[in-house]
Amino acid sequence: MKEIKLYTEYIKLDQFLKLVNEAASGGEAKVMVLASEVKLNGVVEIQRGKKIRPGDIVSVENRSYKVI
Repeated sequence: MKEIKLYTEYIKLDQFLKLVNEAASGGEAKVMVLASEVKLNGVVEIQRGKKIRPGDIVSVENRSYKVI
């Protein structure tokens, strides 16, 4: 699991996917979320604007990112 440090209170899920290079664009991030390819804290997330905060774990396929 890779740790990602935030310097703000939160980041939106689609922006986070771009930050960790899972998506090349916002459109690609949207498609990934709508295709149920992204999990937040072990649950499939369908809101691309969901706020990600420190302590959350985002998973895409077999890769996981812990927000610190």
